[in-house]
Amino acid sequence: MRHGGQILVDQLKLHGVRRVFSVPGESFLAALDGLYDSDIQNVVCRHEGGAAMMADAVGKLTGRPGIAFVTRGPGATNASAGVHIAMQDSTPMILFVGQIARSHRDREAFQEVNYRAMFGSLAKWVAEIDQTERIPEYINRAFHLATSGRPGPVILALPEDMLSAVTDVPALAPTAAPLSGVPEAAVDAVLERLSVAKKPLIVAGGPGWSIEGAEALTRFAESQRLPVVTTFRRNDIMDNRHANYAGDLGVGIDPNLAQRLRESDCLLVLGARLADISTGAFENLDPAAPGKCIIHVHPDPDLPGTVYRTDMSLAAHPNDLLARMAQSPKSGNWDTWTRAARADLLAWKLLQETPGDVKLEEIVAWCSDNLHEDAIVTNGAGNYAAFLHRYFTYKGLGTQVSPTSGSMGYGFPAAVAAAIEHPDRQVVCFAGDGDFQMTLNEMSTAMQFGAKLIVIVANNGRYGTIRMHQEKTYPGRVSGTEMLSPDFAALARAYGGFGAVVERTEEFPDAYGAALASKVLAVIELRLDSEMLSTGLSVTGARNLGSQSG
Repeated sequence: MRHGGQILVDQLKLHGVRRVFSVPGESFLAALDGLYDSDIQNVVCRHEGGAAMMADAVGKLTGRPGIAFVTRGPGATNASAGVHIAMQDSTPMILFVGQIARSHRDREAFQEVNYRAMFGSLAKWVAEIDQTERIPEYINRAFHLATSGRPGPVILALPEDMLSAVTDVPALAPTAAPLSGVPEAAVDAVLERLSVAKKPLIVAGGPGWSIEGAEALTRFAESQRLPVVTTFRRNDIMDNRHANYAGDLGVGIDPNLAQRLRESDCLLVLGARLADISTGAFENLDPAAPGKCIIHVHPDPDLPGTVYRTDMSLAAHPNDLLARMAQSPKSGNWDTWTRAARADLLAWKLLQETPGDVKLEEIVAWCSDNLHEDAIVTNGAGNYAAFLHRYFTYKGLGTQVSPTSGSMGYGFPAAVAAAIEHPDRQVVCFAGDGDFQMTLNEMSTAMQFGAKLIVIVANNGRYGTIRMHQEKTYPGRVSGTEMLSPDFAALARAYGGFGAVVERTEEFPDAYGAALASKVLAVIELRLDSEMLSTGLSVTGARNLGSQSG
């Protein structure tokens, strides 16, 4: 006989869960009791949003569902930010939410929420477990749905009386993974479509790439002499130093790459969704008239064709297709097209000077040259991230953890989770001053659980992205974008970590070395010039553009 919390934890162990992230609540005391003498580490966070973001980061890094536990009502609403990230980023995640007792339903009881209604459009599946003996069934289904087809977040609500009830239900082995395979005819059809193209592009993105799949992509691009571009914040699918890598279809895209996307006559889309970011708000690739052949390979058969009509679609993960295609004979003559794409990228990555004594572009380039090749780099959202997109060279799969949903506050909790998951690897979080302040309370979590990471805070005293758009649209009318920040280095020291301030670019290498040597959570604050706004635009420049357009 086991109570529901023990049954749940035992099922998690059967699914290989080694770690969960939580903020404790009285609504799931039985689950906390089940975790007490289990081998599963319970990383106790300071905010439910941070816990959900950490679970998302683990899902990204491992391909297995990241697990989070939060309490009912405000705990669930706080966690919803992480659920939205997991949904837009196609990350496998399971969020367990405490719930009121079943007998109190529909009375607006304390912290009562209808989670099916609340999370209905935010998650892949939402359910509430009403019977203790069905916990194993629901857990199996949650893991299956979180990882099948297009991965995503699953929400399971746990009524407290259901969780504390006792029953003798047996453990249930995990559902077997579905068999995968790509028929030879599909490989031939893809190659045949490519063979008639004059200016093809491989567009790689989406979740679930394996090391073998990424290597097969590289071999296929090499054998065909094809250019590969990645979608927004999926840069690490291919070594950016490779001669066939041609850049990323992200925010602040190289105008030459945007033009190349428009000019291409065939897209081999591997795992990506072709969303608004990767298509320049649907302007570089018009859904009404794409003007090119689109071959869309995605594990979810329902996704290709939802926005863009396809000339061919294949329900498979790119890992499986590329394993068959890696050694295919060359189908066309694209050497000149590919060399030109690579030359454009190299020109785009030449450093463009920004105002002030601290040059963010030089610091990002230094990190790109000096971090370990397997270092994990995280970020949230803000103009500072454009410097990473443009100047950081990702060397291999699993080195980039960032939100394609564009969520601020993500990078730091993601880095905490990454440092706990991979204590043997360098973990560096790039954050803006506004971005970092959304989740910096998780410094306490990092110190408690020994997460050794370095945070590089780009502090320009404002919400930079919004200020940029504001100056372009309403030049000189600054409203709601100026911001006061703490002394980030002193705050890190207050938590027991290391802190340093950089006021000149040449100070950064020594500050980074000291941060690395500290072997604790470290924060390096970059005091940026107030004119610094983005990789190619100052505040004055943005204002002048706005004045001219007005």
